[in-house]
Amino acid sequence: MEVSAPIESSATVSTFDVSKLVLNSPKPPSLREELVGVVGKAFRPRKTAGSSGAGGRPPRWAWLLTALQCVFPVLQWGRSYSLKAFRSDVMAGLTLASLGIPQSIGYANLAKLDPQYDTSVVPPLIYAVMGTSREIAIGPVAVVSLLLSSMIQNVVDPATDPVAYRSIVFTVTFLVGVFQVSFGLFRLGFLVDFLSHAAIVGFMGGAAIVIGLQQLKGLLGLSHFTNSTDIVSVIKAVVSALHDPWHPGNFFIGCSFLIFILTTRFIGRRYKKLFWLSAISPLVSVILSTAAVYATRADKHGVKIIQNVHAGVNPSSAKQINLSGPHVAECAKIAIICAVIALTEAIAVGRSFASIRGYKVDGNKEMIAMGFSNVAGSLSSCYVATGSFSRTAVNFSAGARSTMSNIVMSITVFVALELFMKFLYYTPMAVLASIILSALPGLIDIKEACNIWKVDKMDLLLAISFAKIIIQSLRPQVEVLGRLQGTNIFCSIRQYPVACRTPTVLAIRMDTSFLCFINSTFIKERIIEWVREEVETSGEKARERVQSVVIDMSNVVNIDTSGLTALEEIHKELVSLGIQMAIAGPGWQAVQKMKLAQVIDRLGEDWIFLTVGEAVEACLTAHKGAALEC
Repeated sequence: MEVSAPIESSATVSTFDVSKLVLNSPKPPSLREELVGVVGKAFRPRKTAGSSGAGGRPPRWAWLLTALQCVFPVLQWGRSYSLKAFRSDVMAGLTLASLGIPQSIGYANLAKLDPQYDTSVVPPLIYAVMGTSREIAIGPVAVVSLLLSSMIQNVVDPATDPVAYRSIVFTVTFLVGVFQVSFGLFRLGFLVDFLSHAAIVGFMGGAAIVIGLQQLKGLLGLSHFTNSTDIVSVIKAVVSALHDPWHPGNFFIGCSFLIFILTTRFIGRRYKKLFWLSAISPLVSVILSTAAVYATRADKHGVKIIQNVHAGVNPSSAKQINLSGPHVAECAKIAIICAVIALTEAIAVGRSFASIRGYKVDGNKEMIAMGFSNVAGSLSSCYVATGSFSRTAVNFSAGARSTMSNIVMSITVFVALELFMKFLYYTPMAVLASIILSALPGLIDIKEACNIWKVDKMDLLLAISFAKIIIQSLRPQVEVLGRLQGTNIFCSIRQYPVACRTPTVLAIRMDTSFLCFINSTFIKERIIEWVREEVETSGEKARERVQSVVIDMSNVVNIDTSGLTALEEIHKELVSLGIQMAIAGPGWQAVQKMKLAQVIDRLGEDWIFLTVGEAVEACLTAHKGAALEC
């Protein structure tokens, strides 16, 4: 059978034609197209057998169904939900409520709010129909509660103006929800990854220490205490407060129930079937301590109690959300920090337990679910809610099969608020402190810190890896390239010492994906410094003198105006030294911006290449042509 030859073989395409591919690539998507595409991916239906309509496209109802299932995952798992799973979720929800009620009261106190501002009613209901994690338990957490109180009190003092303080808390919670929904819609889950594992371990450990020191006020029954969260200020406050009269009964009550809670937790971990002991121990502690104080009238003898507690669910707080006041900028700053921290903890918790049961948690959908939960919470007198590791562990151990356990917990807490909240009048503050203190050991992971030290000492020494990330962004690697003998492969001569430099041509690679204002000056100065060193070293030796510089931009995906300016300045410097500049493999968006800024016009279209090898060969050919003319 005779096969006709192709019209034009790829082998006959010249180097010049291949280089033109870089300049003639289509324009990248516009900003509007990118935003629409990113959001559309979240609601794009997956193609399944028999689901395509005319032309192979999914029918319209498939788009609507997929969009609804993306927003409300309950529509997926709800179809196969069984009575057996419901029974398991009811028991898990009741167990979860027994732990959540006392913890919520303690965390509200940590956030400088009254006990009735509970986040265990409305946010869990919203998450139950929108979340993708089956085990995660939604509610307040110690770290976020501390963040709120420590940052907002710098704007408004809760002791002098509690109404304004609550208004800012609800405003921050609303903005946290808005940010989290935006992160999810625009698929910005990678933002959470900026908090490295080492950063999370260090942050949680440091927060646990600060939270523990703050609980000394309740544990010792101190009336005057510092609002600062640093260790020095807290220790000074404790030392100075001990000189004032204080009732040792607070310390006795707090330590007794702290030992009780920790003991039941040890038993629950040792004997898995008795996990419920550690779950109900905080609630039992509240009941027993409240009854003891009421029976002995210990509040008349110096024992600090909660006193007035609002019974029932709080009214709407929509009118307290202020998005046009003088503190909106501060609220936005606090909200972005709390949003990222809350999402980091929630997604980390959700993924940990999902991996045990063999399914995946969608980070972007989790962001949307958490965001709507906090928006709804801000409208119902709740502050920032997220996934709690301790309550999620209890939920998992209690046999939760779906987010229905959150609904059961929410209903139980609602009933408790309506019927039993007024009985908390005599609850000692020391017990709330002991409940918070009992949750702190789970935040300090000494074993993991040792592993981080073993693997990457820099991570632990920096405590938070942002510093290392910033340093690497400011000073990216700039490598001199050499050719591997017998190939057309160019690689770093530092990494591969066998690679050989090409005479008269200096090939340099930028190891950054974004040539921008934070790194362009460093890269420019590094390249110019190398070129000058090469010129000074070669001296009068014409054969060794650098005549061309090839800049490998294959790693550079994008570039800003500062990066464009840096390229122009490099080009001007090379021209002044009589050296030709060539660019190899620039990214899609980088090429378009270089065209618009006329950088390519100044450099010359003939000096833009697809690969480093082609650029080097063109430079060598130009050198030979110049030598023949001489």
